[in-house]
Amino acid sequence: MTMTMDVDKILAGKYPAKAHAARVAAYIRTKTDATGILYLEGAASGLLEDCDEPVPFRQRRAFMYLTGLDDVADSYLVYNMATKQSTLFIPPVDPEEVIWSGLPLSPDDARARYDVDEVLPSTELNATLARLGAAQKDTNKNTVFAIGGRVAPHVSFLEFDDKNFDLLGEAVDECRVVKDEYEVALIRMANMVSEAAHQKVMRAVRTAAKEYELEGLFLGECYKKGAKFQAYPSIVASGRSAATLHYVHNNKEMPGGKDLLLLDAGCEWKLYASDITRTFPVSGKFTKESRAIYDIVLKMQLHCIAMLKEGVAWDDVHLLAHKIAIDGLLSLGVLKGDKNEILKARTSAAFLPHGLGHYLGMDTHDTGGHPNYSDPDPLFRYLRVRRNLPAGSVITVEPGIYFCDFIIRPYLKDPKHAQYIDEKVLNKYWDVGGVRIEDNLLITKDGSENLTDCPKDPEELEKIITGA
Repeated sequence: MTMTMDVDKILAGKYPAKAHAARVAAYIRTKTDATGILYLEGAASGLLEDCDEPVPFRQRRAFMYLTGLDDVADSYLVYNMATKQSTLFIPPVDPEEVIWSGLPLSPDDARARYDVDEVLPSTELNATLARLGAAQKDTNKNTVFAIGGRVAPHVSFLEFDDKNFDLLGEAVDECRVVKDEYEVALIRMANMVSEAAHQKVMRAVRTAAKEYELEGLFLGECYKKGAKFQAYPSIVASGRSAATLHYVHNNKEMPGGKDLLLLDAGCEWKLYASDITRTFPVSGKFTKESRAIYDIVLKMQLHCIAMLKEGVAWDDVHLLAHKIAIDGLLSLGVLKGDKNEILKARTSAAFLPHGLGHYLGMDTHDTGGHPNYSDPDPLFRYLRVRRNLPAGSVITVEPGIYFCDFIIRPYLKDPKHAQYIDEKVLNKYWDVGGVRIEDNLLITKDGSENLTDCPKDPEELEKIITGA
């Protein structure tokens, strides 16, 4: 089911920063009796090494979550847990800086734009902290919660009896898992822009000379629609390059022919990410082998999506993807033997080495998934989410089947796995490279809503590419 929402209407309001602050404060109260203030710093401005050019600005996620301030550096937040009052501190006017960069955000503009109670110049930060600390002296409200390593040297907490630099970061990470309507609208907006860019590439793929030409088209369409930043470096992988999971060279010549193109690309909208992958034939026509693999991966994705709902164990969804992959590869003859024995041996990890997906939000690989990269089971080692999915979380579903020589050859040399792989049949599929299909799903009480509305039906893809 595709998400239907009035994105423009929702985003016309304010980012719900105070609701997020209250949620974080409530999480902290479940861990400790102490209360006080939450203190956060935004990203600092700076210059590139050996250069007078500014470092590309990237707001700290925790600060954004409690302020909505995505594009202003050198700012600070104080949230009073007792009064539920938030105070934003922004840089004062610097006449010399105005000459070069124009007037900065004013306190009046900040109050109108962001969900905060008070806006002060950052020159008043330490005085405000001292006042708050002194007013709550000798009470259980005299704790400052901050994130370790993210407190500037000039900031003083002298009036606070207790300083907790551990719990706030955890609280923000856990609270970010469940999105509110505004956050979902931001992700949906990022998806809408990325969907248009994906289709732009599909229409141009037959005549492109190199992969980076298509990357440029994708970026240009995102810029055209107002999305200046990408959620991650684009993967534009043709032919066998698609077997490299995070291929980012994007410089291979594209002679067309029988190659597939795997396009894994997504912009962000006000720091919220999209993450979409489509795989399609450069020529506009799948080969017999590439279509067979594509159909298996599409079946994997559709069945996994059908399984989604509040409380489902992500391990179980991932396991289903492997079972369908095994069935499909058995039907083609790439695998042989008993499907249960193949699963038990974990031989399918040679063809699907990564996890089924990950949380999505302000980061492409968003927080709160509790992965276990030391898991001895190769089927689950790279899963980025190891928990039951709560309603309101957004997760990617991105199954794939890959023919990566570097990964598969060791399996062929291992008797434990070699007995289940027919190398003669396998040799027909190396040129497929890899197929991955990825959508962004909002988990609901009874199912899920697909935030990605980008073509993936194989016949429809062929029609788009050929202009039929």
